[in-house]
Formats: sequence, C-alpha cells, structure tokens
Amino acid sequence: MSVPTIAREYRTQGDGHQNLKLQSVTLSKPKATEVTIKIHAVSLQFRDLMVSKGIYPQQKWDIVPCSDGAGEIVALGEEVKEWKVGDRVCPNFALDHIHGDVTEDIKFTGLGGHIDGVLREYINVPVHSLVRIPEYLSYEEGSTLPCAALTAYNACLGPVPLKGGDYVLVLGTGGVSIFGAQFALASGATVIVTSSSDEKLEVAKKLGVQHIINYKKNVKWDEEVLNITGGRGVDHIIEVGGPNTMLKCINAVRYAGWIHVIGFVSGGDNGIPVALAIMKTITFRGILIGSVKQFEDMNRLLTARKIRPVIDKVFPFEEATEAYAYLASQKHVGKVVIKLA
Repeated sequence: MSVPTIAREYRTQGDGHQNLKLQSVTLSKPKATEVTIKIHAVSLQFRDLMVSKGIYPQQKWDIVPCSDGAGEIVALGEEVKEWKVGDRVCPNFALDHIHGDVTEDIKFTGLGGHIDGVLREYINVPVHSLVRIPEYLSYEEGSTLPCAALTAYNACLGPVPLKGGDYVLVLGTGGVSIFGAQFALASGATVIVTSSSDEKLEVAKKLGVQHIINYKKNVKWDEEVLNITGGRGVDHIIEVGGPNTMLKCINAVRYAGWIHVIGFVSGGDNGIPVALAIMKTITFRGILIGSVKQFEDMNRLLTARKIRPVIDKVFPFEEATEAYAYLASQKHVGKVVIKLA
C-alpha cells in the first residue's frame, strides 16, 4: 500500500474551534517500533472543545487535536512483527498507558491534549499503544472507543465492578454516559438516566434503560432516584456534571456507594463536602480514561454482547469546525464523528 509524502492535518492554537487550521505537512516514516495509521474516522469529546479554547489543564499549544481515531495500518517500522499492513486499529488515548495505574509520565502521552492527536489523515504511533477494532464495528463506530467507551468501561468495571442487580445512575446522554448505560445494562444492572430532553431520554429507553428522569421537569431528581431505589440509593454513579451536580449525587448514592468523577460539563466551582462524604462513607473515584489492557478487555465485552456505539451525526473531514459546533450545541445523543476518506 503506497503512503503519500504529504498529508493534511488540523491544528488549534487554543483560540476556539472556529479557528481550526487545516494544513498540509510532510509525512515522516514510522520509527523502528512504530506503525503508520491511515485515519478513517475521528470522534469528538468535550475535552476537544476545551483544548480548542485553550483551557484544558497543562495542554500543549499549537497542537493537532482529538484523541479518538480509528484506521488501518499502512506502514510498519522495521522491528514491528506482531502487526501487519491492513490491520484495523485504534491507538490508546494515552499512548504509554499499557496497564496499571496512570502516572505523570503516562498522562503526558495523552493524544490531542499533551501531544499531537488524530485529527489528521495519517499518524505514526508506537505499537504498544495499538488495540484492534472489533470486526463487527465500522471505522466510525471504532473511533468512539478510546475515550468515551473506555472511560465508561473503567467506571462500570474498574476496581469494584458493578454486578447484576446493582442500580447505576448515569447523568446525561453524551458519549461517556450512553456507553455507561450500555455497559451497565450488559452487566445486568438497573439503570437510571437523567437528561433535560425527553427526546434524548427516549433514545436511552430504546437502549433498554429502565428508568428515565427529566431533570428540568423534576428538579429534585435525586429524590426521584431514592424513590426508584426504595430509599437505598444507587450503587454507582457516572458523574459527568461536576460541582453543580455533586450534592444531588451524594444524596442519590447509597451508603458506601461509588461516585465515578469523570467530567464537569455542568460547571460550578463547589468542592466535595467532606463531612457528607465521610458520613455516607462514599468512594469518589477520578477516572482518566484507561489502559491498553482495559481497552482489550472492553472489546471482549463489546463483542460478546454485540454492543453498538450510538452515533448521532457524522461530518466529513473538511467540515471539522461544523462538527465541533454541533458538539458544543449539546444537541447530540452519544457520539459526534468526523469521517475521512
């Protein structure tokens, strides 16, 4: 397979997604233990909006954005043995997070935030970062896996995995939230999803979610969660709201339950109330995506249950700024994807 010497990529200077710059660059050959991937699809995260605004913690400036890409191997470094041209793969979110816990060094190998990401036609990555895309998924579906899916998997099936019969509260209907609902359902849990949109909640219901709450119509949604669980509270919460939803989550979780802290899309600057956390013996767990090993484990669950990612809309590569704008509008359910030829 021939590989061009010139390829296109987007760059951001942290001055807003409307100023993403599409440019042509010289494509270098892969190093001895790297492969070249032709990117076929990229999915967007809330993090990508932050990077485009220059507000992501410790981000690199003048960066190729986006962490989640899917493509095919088109060239191999001279020492690469276990992969072949044509293999369908995703690089892991943090290239060096192979297994175990995150470290400072691993964190700074995060694509699209700390190092150049995947919003480009070709990328060279180390072989230790590669994960095969499940055969039944398209490139567009595969591109949703490295961040949103793996974060949700890490929350649901991390150090204390949820089990059949558990109650799981999922805030919202974005990428991580929808995957969280799907993984919880696949594991036999009873799932509660909140949203401000009845239309979005209907999508969740069609996935099999047992309980839905419109938090605009029911501002005491935490009390409704307690009613659903007979006053006990939920075992796990997929918490993407942040400070402005934390107090209600503390009320909604059971004693000794888990709150998986993933995002802060609702804003706010309140801290975690220590006294309440102690008195309910709650475990708060911050999650920064996951490892290659977890990615591989997740793919086995996806394949066993034939779980399909929920994709709201697909944009062509040339309309990346429009894709960002659609994500920022929060009209989507699940994932927003950019497709390359």
